[in-house]
Amino acid sequence: DDEQQAFVFEEIETGIAAIRAQVSKGGERPDGKRPPRPRKGFALHLERVEVVVEPEDRPEHAGKRKVLIGEDVSERLDVVPAKFRVIVTRRPKYAFKNEDGVIQAPAPAHIIESGIPTEALLAQIAVSKYADGLPLYRQEAIYARDKVELDRKLMAQWMGKLGFELEILADYLFDEIKKAERIFADETTLPTLAPGSGSTKTAYLWAYARDDRPFGGNGPPMVVYRFEDSRAGECVARHLKGYRGILQVDGYAAYNKLIRSDGGNDGVTLAGCWSHSRRKFYELHVGKSSEIATTTVERMAKLWQVEETIRGKSPDARVAARQQISAVVVADLFALWQKTLPRVSGKSKLAEALRYAISRRAIFERFLTDGRIELDSNIVERAIRPQAITRKNSLFAGSDGGGRAWATIATLLQTAKMNNVDPLGWLTQTLERIANGWPSSEIDALMPWNYTA
Repeated sequence: DDEQQAFVFEEIETGIAAIRAQVSKGGERPDGKRPPRPRKGFALHLERVEVVVEPEDRPEHAGKRKVLIGEDVSERLDVVPAKFRVIVTRRPKYAFKNEDGVIQAPAPAHIIESGIPTEALLAQIAVSKYADGLPLYRQEAIYARDKVELDRKLMAQWMGKLGFELEILADYLFDEIKKAERIFADETTLPTLAPGSGSTKTAYLWAYARDDRPFGGNGPPMVVYRFEDSRAGECVARHLKGYRGILQVDGYAAYNKLIRSDGGNDGVTLAGCWSHSRRKFYELHVGKSSEIATTTVERMAKLWQVEETIRGKSPDARVAARQQISAVVVADLFALWQKTLPRVSGKSKLAEALRYAISRRAIFERFLTDGRIELDSNIVERAIRPQAITRKNSLFAGSDGGGRAWATIATLLQTAKMNNVDPLGWLTQTLERIANGWPSSEIDALMPWNYTA
């Protein structure tokens, strides 16, 4: 369909932009059909691992002698670290002498039916792209060095299929995030091809993270990404519809939508990120252009020193320590800022930093009275960073469908990394389970934090 074709177009256009080559439109497949398999077959030097799938012995077969009359043979391309191999699956056919009928084991289930990749290969491609920032056109070139022909268009189609199959897991993970007492949120740009124009538009990845460990929680950390065409408050209001809790953000005005009476979610409490404010002063401090900025940075350092001593403690214990030390530091900072602002040029960088902090005083001070709130929202920023690297290397996503697939796959791989789980091992196992009909009632067992090799 059109969306699938647009998703495939992502990697075609990325390759064009990266290598600055001219590709004739006549070489494209406008009908959206899957590119053909390599006509020459798999290279002979690749290891063949034969798997013979025998039909099940049933009671009605007892006492009968089966005779091999043939077999179906299929080959799938598999991958182990730094080594390709071909899985050769043989399914013998049997008949019984003097009787009608043929028996044969069913073909093994796979995510890509009647295709060439195993689940391990699909996982390798996905992890390389969405976790390691390696675009498909680069993967195509790397695999070609081993005389393995994998067309980037075909790989793009596979990733679209993975996004579809994994969507239910990403949705489940988001539901788990929204059960948290406190959520972190951030967003980043994701340039995307505008349908039919060949030009790009600015879309966004919204990120929502959960990590209860700093205030004594024992739940797993996790992050979810949502792809949107917009950065408007309507997006976050829709994503977090019905959420009642703390939302820790960078101060972007769109999040105010959650606390307005006409925006729903009036039970949301916004908390600020001190790191964002610090950066504005730190730039001036490094440039040695403001003594006030230097003083601010030095005093702010005391806040993080306190946080190091209370990480993992209960909310009450964290509040007690903050009231004893941090509250004084915060009060002194705001007093300094309010005294300084009228005395500096309103167009200066210092004035900009001062206004940013003073105008957000309420959300900055909330950590002093609620131990569930962190001093900063660095966890979600760390979760955004890998996607920014992938975006830079890929230049842009293809269609909106490609953006959604990106968000889905990246959600699960980044969550695996946050839980110190090998994303390749987890995704391979999960795809194999899905292919074999894993029940939807047991999705929690597929979550990265429940993975066992």
